[in-house]
Amino acid sequence: MATFRAALTQLASLSVRGVRNNFDLDETPSSLHSPQLPALLVLPVELDADRLFRERKDSLQTAAFSGGAKSVYYSVTHLLLAAPAEAGLGLRSHLPRLVDLIDSYTAALSADVTLGDQLLAPARVGVEPGRYPYGEREFFGCAFRHTWLLEV
Repeated sequence: MATFRAALTQLASLSVRGVRNNFDLDETPSSLHSPQLPALLVLPVELDADRLFRERKDSLQTAAFSGGAKSVYYSVTHLLLAAPAEAGLGLRSHLPRLVDLIDSYTAALSADVTLGDQLLAPARVGVEPGRYPYGEREFFGCAFRHTWLLEV
């Protein structure tokens, strides 16, 4: 039986070509600077003030708690921050690199869809490129919204 924490740690260790820093829960910085980018941050929570996704979904959903296997669905955001929004010539100057990073991310995840067998089923992932606030700045990046099934 895998734990939610073990799955989060495995996600943080996902090796994505082109990503300079991949932060686990205990390493999440309060702010990011250009030399740290591109960076991936594991965010197992969503704050209403900084909601990354327009559609509200429950973070934890029970899948089967009676009689059969005990399992829970978890929602996790893996936030890719590629460049400060104020840098360069805006989105146009960062879009090719962002698309390449998204392709690298999906390739890395496709090589390990159950995160080292931490998940009962392959991760389902939504991809949402855009501008994301983090710390005191905004960044061009992509939110990868994972839905996981784990045994409890």
